[in-house]
Amino acid sequence: MPSVLPDGEPMPEDGALPPQALAASGQRPLAFYLHVPYCATRCGYCDFNTYTASELRGSGGALASRENYADTLAEEVRLARKVLGADPRPVETVFIGGGTPTLLPAADLGRMLAAIREEFGLAPGAEITTEANPDSVDPRYLDELRAAGFNRISFGMQSARPHVLRILDRTHTPGRPEACVAEARAAGFEHINLDLIYGTPGESDEDWRASLDAALGAGPDHVSAYALIVEEGTQLARRIRRGEVPMTDDDVHADRYLIAEERLAAAGFHWYEVSNWATTPDARCRHNELYWRGADWWGAGPGAHSHVGGVRWWNVKHPGAYAQALGEGRSPGAGREILSAEDRRVERILLELRLVDGCPLSLLKPAGTAAAERALADGLLQPEPYAAGRAVLTLRGRLLADAVVRDLVD
Repeated sequence: MPSVLPDGEPMPEDGALPPQALAASGQRPLAFYLHVPYCATRCGYCDFNTYTASELRGSGGALASRENYADTLAEEVRLARKVLGADPRPVETVFIGGGTPTLLPAADLGRMLAAIREEFGLAPGAEITTEANPDSVDPRYLDELRAAGFNRISFGMQSARPHVLRILDRTHTPGRPEACVAEARAAGFEHINLDLIYGTPGESDEDWRASLDAALGAGPDHVSAYALIVEEGTQLARRIRRGEVPMTDDDVHADRYLIAEERLAAAGFHWYEVSNWATTPDARCRHNELYWRGADWWGAGPGAHSHVGGVRWWNVKHPGAYAQALGEGRSPGAGREILSAEDRRVERILLELRLVDGCPLSLLKPAGTAAAERALADGLLQPEPYAAGRAVLTLRGRLLADAVVRDLVD
């Protein structure tokens, strides 16, 4: 959850949505994102809406505490039921992120999931994911999560090299994420992801290869690999500005991406989104696919974003303000925007072009169509899907995805 909220119109106190947002809702999947805003320490690169204990002390009191958070979040799930009314859709996917969700007891995560199950029901075979830090779980904790209904877990590995973990302010030791994969398998988790970051200051190509090899050796069925983005206002940005650590340039990021594609493909992983690889279609993160395909999701928790039927809204950021709103029977929404047809067209191109299936060429305007022709000639789009009416990135196109998208949305 990004820490900066956008501008928008005020959110109604009861959270009500315009009637058009709920029209034809039965034709769209419904998902829930649950945000847990707590961390034991703040990583130097993190710009998410998260809080350590010291950051919360004296700024919200008991309302902001972890101890009653599960009950507070369940209140928002009940609010969602009221707002969506007689909507008959069961929930297809649930994703708990943060922050560090696994700082809460496993029973608390189970109660949050139970609130969704009780209010909406879960679709058969629903994907239920939580993020986890490798040093915040053990076999017993993972057994409890599995018993509560979680069937997918995502561990924040980031790197296998100690000096890279230090730059990122990660607290786990090398080797612990790989052990977590084995423990999650033993607990019965069907799908396991490892998150990796490339382009950390001081990381070499060999460091990155070692991290990929360690991740693959652990045996997950999904790997996410993201280029490090240095956000203004973070500790890492300040360190780079002071000259304490070097900035990594875009050419290095491109080289690391190519290394990732080579290593992952050789190990039987297939890309299905620019930063995500899975061993089989069943191993893909269905929750994220719903985001990328414009489905409906309710984001519960401080700073969480939601989207239903072309209406997007976001919650107040601070856990204390969030809890206070729900305690007073008000929506915690801080603002919202109603997307126009043009907004939705642009977003479809932005998101779907990143997918292995690409986006329909029919979404493009004349200037975008001309740009697509140039991208095809430049080897950025695949010829066969293009002939069938879809813009699908080549490997080189993936390296330049942001630039291709900018041209196609014109």
